Amino acid sequence: MPFFSVERTVPLPPEEAWRRLTEWPRHGEAVPLTRITVLTPEPTREGTGFVARTGAGLFGFDDPMEVTVWRPPADGGAGLCRLEKHGRVILGWAEIEVSPRPGGRTRVVWREDARIRFVPRIFDGLVARTARAIFGHTANRLLRRA
Repeated sequence: MPFFSVERTVPLPPEEAWRRLTEWPRHGEAVPLTRITVLTPEPTREGTGFVARTGAGLFGFDDPMEVTVWRPPADGGAGLCRLEKHGRVILGWAEIEVSPRPGGRTRVVWREDARIRFVPRIFDGLVARTARAIFGHTANRLLRRA
């Protein structure tokens, strides 16, 4: 996947938007054919590892990730989480950022810059558009459900 970003503004305080977006097992509920396994004990912090398994049966792949930046929002302020992807299929990084907006709202930005092995760069545009749609839908589902 080449770089893409998804932005949303939601009627939630930053702490609640953060909670909904960084409860890793919930991502498996929001993305079809995906299961999340957290590899380290709670709470999430720098060094937390987890694997997103996407696919069905033998037809799938693992997307192992590690939290490398963990700055939760505090006192209505901004927060940032950065994930490094260490898989055989997907390499790169993802970031989730939340920041307060007037009227008790929060701006959410999900950025990702990842490379899918074996997919030629000629398909970058198509892959970015598809990823933006999938991750936009995922962000919507995670932010809507408490």
